[in-house]
Amino acid sequence: MTTPYYQDEHVTLYHGDCLELADTWTTADVLVTDPPYGVAWEGVSNYTRGRRQDRRTQGNDNPIAGDTDTSARDAVLEAWGVGRPAVVFGSWRQPRPPRVKHRLIWHKTGHHPGPARAAFMSNDEEVYILGTGFRSSAPPQRSVITTTEQRSLEVTRWGHPTPKPGALMETLIDRCPPGIIADPFTGSGATLVAARNLGRRAIGVELEERYCEIAAKRLAQGTLDLFGEAS
Repeated sequence: MTTPYYQDEHVTLYHGDCLELADTWTTADVLVTDPPYGVAWEGVSNYTRGRRQDRRTQGNDNPIAGDTDTSARDAVLEAWGVGRPAVVFGSWRQPRPPRVKHRLIWHKTGHHPGPARAAFMSNDEEVYILGTGFRSSAPPQRSVITTTEQRSLEVTRWGHPTPKPGALMETLIDRCPPGIIADPFTGSGATLVAARNLGRRAIGVELEERYCEIAAKRLAQGTLDLFGEAS
């Protein structure tokens, strides 16, 4: 039996490879996760004279594990099963998962200013909706969800290179079918915190112990842990 890294009345967090621990999270009801999706993220820290510099060149390499392709994402979706409800972050730079029912846009207005000179710069991510059973309303949730938090400050605040805003995660989870939320790529714990804030049970798995520790500390605070506005 696998021992949880952290556990309370709402949340259980495991440390390890999510595929090796698939029996701990595939029994949940809804998948909500931000997997490595093949953009080879390297921790961009600043821009000088229009040329990108990253933390690797500054001796502070902090890449996302498994982010060279979509194999980790696809393996988790296969383990989850066809037709089951899922909310999965991604990028237009890589193929979407099969059987996407809807595509949302996370619009990051608090993104860093980017290069001093360039034709275009992305300040959004895609969010894919798979399966059925999501809550409907009148009017419906719009497909573009905007947050205003300063992204660079959130990286420093949570100690993770790609933290997701709590308000964004609550907006997404609020639309999910009833039941337990699973996040096999827990990261800094935003999905687990948002689920708990909404009174939902959640199960998380995280490969890197340093991020397990961050998520556990956030969860142990026992308070509503919101950051960033969503609309």
